[in-house]
Amino acid sequence: MDFMLEEEMIDLITFCLQNQDSPDVAQKRQRMKEIGNELFADGGLDALENMFFALENRIKEEIGKDPRPFRAMWNENTPEWKY
Repeated sequence: MDFMLEEEMIDLITFCLQNQDSPDVAQKRQRMKEIGNELFADGGLDALENMFFALENRIKEEIGKDPRPFRAMWNENTPEWKY
């Protein structure tokens, strides 16, 4: 399951980074929040950290953009995730 969510997150973040003015960004950001909720419910803080580590590395290598600002979307899952 995590692999499918990782691929979906890569697609969502890549789209948002490359199409910042698109009207679809709000919908994609909402889905990213849902994925964060699913990850946290399934694996806690470790799942969030592991997922974002993989996302950050792949997106930086593939499109040369920094996805770290998207980490804050998962802040509501736990007080331990502070971005």
